[in-house]
Amino acid sequence: MKMNIEELVREEIRESIDIKKMILDRLIPDIVRAVELIINSFKSNKKVLLFGNGGSAADAQHIAAEFVGRFKLERKALPAIALSTNSSIVTALGNDYDFDAIFSRQVEAWAKEGDLVIGITTSGNSPNVLRAINKAKEMEAVTIGLTGENGGKLNDLVDICIKVPSSNTPRIQEAHITIGHIICSLVEKSLFGEKP
Repeated sequence: MKMNIEELVREEIRESIDIKKMILDRLIPDIVRAVELIINSFKSNKKVLLFGNGGSAADAQHIAAEFVGRFKLERKALPAIALSTNSSIVTALGNDYDFDAIFSRQVEAWAKEGDLVIGITTSGNSPNVLRAINKAKEMEAVTIGLTGENGGKLNDLVDICIKVPSSNTPRIQEAHITIGHIICSLVEKSLFGEKP
C-alpha cells in the first residue's frame, strides 16, 4: 500500500497544533509563574542553569543562548549556563564518576542560594536530571521542570513543573522550545521593556 506522505505531514502538524491548544488551555498559570521566578532571579543578580539530555540538551543550550545573547531586544547579557555544552566537563564526570553525575556535579560547582535551575526531560525520569535537581534543592536554588504529560518523578521535586500534555517525545520537545521562547520573550520585555 502506497504511503500518502502529504496526509502524514498534515497529521503531524495537526497533532502539534492540538498540543499547543492544550497548552493554551492548561499551562498558562505554570508558564506565568516560571516567568516570574526567572525575572526575580535576574533582578536579584542570580543566574539560570539549564540541562537535559539529547534534544532536551539542545533546548537547554538554545534557551541559555537567548538569555546571554538576545531574544528580540538589544540589551545587556543575562547570566545563563547550559550544563551540557562543556564536553571536557561532561566526559570527565561521565568517566570519573558516572553519567548520572554529569549535571549534579556542575550544579554543585555553579549554583548558589537563590539561583534558578531548569531541568528538561520529556519523561520526567532522567536519572541525571533528577539527581541534579536534588542537588539544586540542597544548594537552596529555585527549581523548574519541563516534562511531558505526567511529569514523572521530576513533578514532585521541582518548585514548578510545566507538563506538556503529550507522551510523544517529538511533540513534547517542540512544545518545550515554544514555551522556552515565550519565557525568554516575557523575561526580556519585563526587564528591558519594549524599544522603538
